[in-house]
Amino acid sequence: MHIQMLKSKIHRAVVTGAEVDYVGSITVDPELFEAAGMVEYEKVQIADVETGNRLETYIIAGEPGKGEICLNGAAAKLVNVGDHVIIMSYASLTPEEAKTQKPLVVFVNEKNQLTRLTHYEKAGRLYDQEAEK
Repeated sequence: MHIQMLKSKIHRAVVTGAEVDYVGSITVDPELFEAAGMVEYEKVQIADVETGNRLETYIIAGEPGKGEICLNGAAAKLVNVGDHVIIMSYASLTPEEAKTQKPLVVFVNEKNQLTRLTHYEKAGRLYDQEAEK
């Protein structure tokens, strides 16, 4: 048996675009999704902090270093440019693996530049690898 567990997330990224006339997906700066351990075409869940809307789609790479977060296709109707979103990826783990899973969290600033990279511990507390050094 496997269970779905949070693998990683990009926390409170700012939506920079919403393109209805597009095939689908979310365009993300690859520097951000790679820092979160995500890969292009990976299925992700998006939560809009301002509206409460949630949706699932897949990642496509934008231009590195540009901070792009653009919802495409029908998903563009569920967000507004300037909204904050949480982009979450999941992994299928055995119950034993799930006991030690510590999701990776990428924090960004208002320009969608990485400001902090950390892990969750149990009960939702953050674990900062930098503090250990």
